[in-house]
Amino acid sequence: MGVLQEFKAFAIKGNVIDLAIGVIIGTAFARIVDSLVQDIIMPVAGKITGGLDFTNYYLPLNNQGTHLTLVEAKKAGAVFAYGNFLTILLNFLILAFIIFQMVRLLNKAKRKDPEPAAAPTPEEIVLLREIRDSLRK
Repeated sequence: MGVLQEFKAFAIKGNVIDLAIGVIIGTAFARIVDSLVQDIIMPVAGKITGGLDFTNYYLPLNNQGTHLTLVEAKKAGAVFAYGNFLTILLNFLILAFIIFQMVRLLNKAKRKDPEPAAAPTPEEIVLLREIRDSLRK
């Protein structure tokens, strides 16, 4: 029972729950960025480069030609799928840039929080200071 209680105490800690929430949100956000790259950015980039799909850029590592799609080429043998790698790299760069911008905005918002204003000095203290200063003279 000691291990179960220890695990329960570990799992209930705020850091573990925060981490789990972060992983879930991060996974969902990664899917959004993946869709952005696959469905919006790569088709535009493909149009600019003559209608080619980057995910189908590969070099065959056997005697097959490059006329097959990547899926068909992988079934036929080993391939060096550099187009797919470029797509995934672009996903990562966009995701990293967006996270950087989010952290940057959060840091900027934290810096803008005004520091708590010092409480005004009570009137009695001000009066006592004036008396002290006048006695020094």
